[in-house]
Amino acid sequence: MARGGQGLARVAVVVRAGAAPLWWCGVFAAGVGVLPPGVTGRRIGVMAGAALFVVALAVVALRGRRRYTGLAASTARASKHDVLQDRAVTVRAWRRGHRWWLLLAFAAALGSSFAVPATAGLLLAGCGAGLRLKAAWLGRRERDGDALLWVRVDWLDRRGGRPAGKAVKAYRSTGVAAGDAAPGGARRRTAALV
Repeated sequence: MARGGQGLARVAVVVRAGAAPLWWCGVFAAGVGVLPPGVTGRRIGVMAGAALFVVALAVVALRGRRRYTGLAASTARASKHDVLQDRAVTVRAWRRGHRWWLLLAFAAALGSSFAVPATAGLLLAGCGAGLRLKAAWLGRRERDGDALLWVRVDWLDRRGGRPAGKAVKAYRSTGVAAGDAAPGGARRRTAALV
Protein backbone atom coordinates (compact mmCIF):
# COMPACT_ATOMS: atom_id res chain seq x y z
CA MET A 1 0.00 0.00 0.00
CA ALA A 2 1.17 3.53 -0.64
CA ARG A 3 2.49 5.55 2.30
CA GLY A 4 1.71 2.98 4.96
CA GLY A 5 -1.94 2.49 4.04
CA GLN A 6 -3.73 -0.78 4.82
CA GLY A 7 -6.34 -2.83 3.00
CA LEU A 8 -9.58 -2.73 4.99
CA ALA A 9 -12.63 -5.03 4.78
CA ARG A 10 -16.03 -4.24 6.26
CA VAL A 11 -16.67 -6.15 9.48
CA ALA A 12 -20.40 -6.59 8.78
CA VAL A 13 -19.71 -7.83 5.24
CA VAL A 14 -17.32 -10.52 6.52
CA VAL A 15 -19.92 -11.63 9.08
CA ARG A 16 -22.73 -11.61 6.52
CA ALA A 17 -20.73 -13.42 3.80
CA GLY A 18 -21.53 -16.87 5.19
CA ALA A 19 -25.22 -16.24 5.85
CA ALA A 20 -26.59 -16.95 2.36
CA PRO A 21 -24.53 -20.09 1.59
CA LEU A 22 -25.31 -21.64 4.98
CA TRP A 23 -29.00 -20.75 4.72
CA TRP A 24 -29.48 -22.13 1.21
CA CYS A 25 -27.37 -25.25 1.81
CA GLY A 26 -29.39 -25.88 4.96
CA VAL A 27 -32.78 -25.30 3.35
CA PHE A 28 -31.92 -27.52 0.38
CA ALA A 29 -30.47 -30.26 2.61
CA ALA A 30 -33.55 -30.13 4.87
CA GLY A 31 -35.90 -30.27 1.87
CA VAL A 32 -34.14 -33.27 0.37
CA GLY A 33 -33.66 -34.76 3.84
CA VAL A 34 -37.40 -34.99 4.41
CA LEU A 35 -37.73 -37.51 1.55
CA PRO A 36 -36.21 -40.58 3.28
CA PRO A 37 -38.16 -41.65 6.39
CA GLY A 38 -34.93 -42.18 8.32
CA VAL A 39 -34.46 -44.19 11.50
CA THR A 40 -36.39 -41.80 13.75
CA GLY A 41 -39.15 -40.89 11.30
CA ARG A 42 -39.86 -37.57 9.61
CA ARG A 43 -41.87 -36.00 12.42
CA ILE A 44 -39.18 -36.46 15.06
CA GLY A 45 -36.47 -35.36 12.62
CA VAL A 46 -38.28 -32.14 11.68
CA MET A 47 -39.13 -31.33 15.32
CA ALA A 48 -35.54 -31.91 16.42
CA GLY A 49 -34.35 -29.84 13.46
CA ALA A 50 -36.68 -26.98 14.38
CA ALA A 51 -35.31 -26.98 17.94
CA LEU A 52 -31.72 -27.02 16.63
CA PHE A 53 -32.57 -24.21 14.20
CA VAL A 54 -33.67 -21.96 17.07
CA VAL A 55 -30.67 -22.88 19.25
CA ALA A 56 -28.17 -22.37 16.40
CA LEU A 57 -29.75 -19.04 15.44
CA ALA A 58 -29.48 -17.76 19.04
CA VAL A 59 -25.94 -19.04 19.64
CA VAL A 60 -24.51 -17.70 16.36
CA ALA A 61 -26.31 -14.35 16.65
CA LEU A 62 -25.19 -13.73 20.25
CA ARG A 63 -21.73 -15.35 20.27
CA GLY A 64 -18.83 -12.90 20.50
CA ARG A 65 -20.87 -9.72 20.95
CA ARG A 66 -18.68 -8.60 23.85
CA ARG A 67 -15.58 -8.93 21.66
CA TYR A 68 -17.20 -6.98 18.80
CA THR A 69 -18.33 -4.28 21.24
CA GLY A 70 -14.85 -4.00 22.75
CA LEU A 71 -13.17 -3.73 19.36
CA ALA A 72 -15.75 -1.18 18.18
CA ALA A 73 -15.18 0.95 21.29
CA SER A 74 -11.49 1.39 20.45
CA THR A 75 -11.72 2.23 16.75
CA ALA A 76 -9.21 4.48 15.06
CA ARG A 77 -10.19 6.65 12.12
CA ALA A 78 -9.11 5.19 8.78
CA SER A 79 -6.43 7.23 7.04
CA LYS A 80 -6.75 8.62 3.54
CA HIS A 81 -4.12 6.11 2.38
CA ASP A 82 -6.12 3.06 3.51
CA VAL A 83 -7.75 1.07 0.70
CA LEU A 84 -11.38 0.10 1.28
CA GLN A 85 -12.13 -3.36 -0.10
CA ASP A 86 -15.27 -3.74 -2.23
CA ARG A 87 -18.13 -5.74 -0.80
CA ALA A 88 -17.99 -8.29 -3.63
CA VAL A 89 -14.26 -8.90 -3.07
CA THR A 90 -14.79 -9.49 0.66
CA VAL A 91 -17.69 -11.88 0.08
CA ARG A 92 -15.79 -13.77 -2.62
CA ALA A 93 -12.71 -14.14 -0.38
CA TRP A 94 -14.79 -15.52 2.50
CA ARG A 95 -16.71 -17.96 0.32
CA ARG A 96 -13.59 -19.12 -1.51
CA GLY A 97 -11.83 -19.73 1.80
CA HIS A 98 -14.75 -21.68 3.25
CA ARG A 99 -16.04 -23.54 0.17
CA TRP A 100 -14.74 -26.96 1.28
CA TRP A 101 -16.22 -26.54 4.75
CA LEU A 102 -19.56 -25.58 3.23
CA LEU A 103 -19.48 -28.56 0.87
CA LEU A 104 -18.55 -30.92 3.71
CA ALA A 105 -21.33 -29.53 5.94
CA PHE A 106 -23.86 -29.89 3.12
CA ALA A 107 -22.80 -33.48 2.42
CA ALA A 108 -22.97 -34.33 6.14
CA ALA A 109 -26.44 -32.79 6.38
CA LEU A 110 -27.66 -34.86 3.43
CA GLY A 111 -26.05 -38.04 4.74
CA SER A 112 -27.48 -37.65 8.23
CA SER A 113 -30.99 -37.45 6.78
CA PHE A 114 -31.01 -41.23 6.47
CA ALA A 115 -30.84 -41.38 10.27
CA VAL A 116 -32.65 -38.20 11.39
CA PRO A 117 -34.50 -36.52 8.48
CA ALA A 118 -33.96 -32.76 7.91
CA THR A 119 -32.30 -32.15 11.30
CA ALA A 120 -28.78 -31.23 10.17
CA GLY A 121 -30.13 -29.16 7.28
CA LEU A 122 -32.21 -27.06 9.66
CA LEU A 123 -29.15 -26.69 11.90
CA LEU A 124 -27.17 -25.27 8.96
CA ALA A 125 -30.03 -22.93 8.07
CA GLY A 126 -30.12 -21.72 11.69
CA CYS A 127 -26.41 -20.87 11.53
CA GLY A 128 -27.00 -18.86 8.36
CA ALA A 129 -29.93 -16.99 9.90
CA GLY A 130 -27.82 -16.29 13.01
CA LEU A 131 -25.07 -14.73 10.92
CA ARG A 132 -27.65 -12.55 9.20
CA LEU A 133 -28.96 -11.38 12.59
CA LYS A 134 -25.43 -10.66 13.82
CA ALA A 135 -24.74 -8.56 10.71
CA ALA A 136 -28.00 -6.68 11.30
CA TRP A 137 -26.95 -6.03 14.91
CA LEU A 138 -23.61 -4.66 13.66
CA GLY A 139 -25.52 -2.49 11.19
CA ARG A 140 -27.59 -0.98 14.01
CA ARG A 141 -24.38 -0.23 15.94
CA GLU A 142 -22.91 1.41 12.84
CA ARG A 143 -26.00 3.57 12.31
CA ASP A 144 -26.15 4.55 15.99
CA GLY A 145 -22.46 5.45 16.02
CA ASP A 146 -22.67 7.09 12.57
CA ALA A 147 -19.52 5.19 11.54
CA LEU A 148 -18.80 2.04 9.52
CA LEU A 149 -16.48 -0.57 11.08
CA TRP A 150 -13.53 -1.94 9.10
CA VAL A 151 -10.90 -4.57 9.87
CA ARG A 152 -7.44 -4.85 8.36
CA VAL A 153 -7.37 -7.54 5.69
CA ASP A 154 -3.99 -8.84 6.86
CA TRP A 155 -5.50 -9.54 10.29
CA LEU A 156 -8.09 -11.83 8.78
CA ASP A 157 -6.82 -15.38 8.37
CA ARG A 158 -6.19 -16.83 4.92
CA ARG A 159 -9.65 -18.38 4.56
CA GLY A 160 -11.57 -15.12 4.66
CA GLY A 161 -11.21 -14.69 8.35
CA ARG A 162 -12.95 -14.01 11.55
CA PRO A 163 -13.44 -10.27 12.04
CA ALA A 164 -13.27 -10.63 15.83
CA GLY A 165 -10.54 -13.30 15.98
CA LYS A 166 -7.44 -13.22 18.15
CA ALA A 167 -5.34 -11.66 15.40
CA VAL A 168 -7.62 -8.60 15.24
CA LYS A 169 -6.30 -5.84 17.52
CA ALA A 170 -8.68 -2.98 16.68
CA TYR A 171 -11.14 -1.77 14.09
CA ARG A 172 -10.96 1.32 11.95
CA SER A 173 -13.90 3.55 11.16
CA THR A 174 -15.15 5.71 8.33
CA GLY A 175 -18.25 7.76 7.71
CA VAL A 176 -21.41 5.90 6.70
CA ALA A 177 -21.07 7.00 3.07
CA ALA A 178 -17.74 5.18 2.57
CA GLY A 179 -17.51 1.95 0.60
CA ASP A 180 -20.13 0.17 -1.46
CA ALA A 181 -22.01 -1.57 1.38
CA ALA A 182 -24.68 -0.12 3.65
CA PRO A 183 -24.60 -0.48 7.46
CA GLY A 184 -25.04 -4.18 8.19
CA GLY A 185 -23.15 -5.27 5.08
CA ALA A 186 -26.00 -5.29 2.55
CA ARG A 187 -25.58 -3.82 -0.93
CA ARG A 188 -25.95 -0.08 -0.89
CA ARG A 189 -29.19 0.97 -2.54
CA THR A 190 -28.93 3.84 -5.00
CA ALA A 191 -31.78 6.27 -5.31
CA ALA A 192 -33.64 6.12 -8.59
CA LEU A 193 -33.37 9.20 -10.78
CA VAL A 194 -36.62 11.07 -11.33
